[in-house]
Amino acid sequence: QVNLVESGGGSVQAGGSLRLSCAASGYTYSTYCMGWFRQAPGKEREGVAAVYFGGGSTYYADSVKGRFTISQDKTKNTLYLQMNSLKPEDTAMYYCAADLLGYDDCLSASPGSFGYWGQGTQVTVSS
Repeated sequence: QVNLVESGGGSVQAGGSLRLSCAASGYTYSTYCMGWFRQAPGKEREGVAAVYFGGGSTYYADSVKGRFTISQDKTKNTLYLQMNSLKPEDTAMYYCAADLLGYDDCLSASPGSFGYWGQGTQVTVSS
């Protein structure tokens, strides 16, 4: 089992930055894929960014390319999402997810492919 706990969310004005953290514990050695997802009220959950540990390959949604960066600190078993130049449309609940996935499934960043999820952290961007 893999346990995930997100933190770092909050309220920020448009153009500002936030860094989300996802602390992982449990059998993390068997988790080869991790990602960030978000869900706004009344909308479907969508993939934001993902990383495949096998080769360090990453995926970013077109809407966040150039603004968000996914990274990890292996010594702390922590995944990060650095969010810069935030926009009001980035407002959502952000979730960390993980699973033992292959390259294609991982970097497709489909919510249904991930079995382990954190509780979420709220990000609100005002104009």
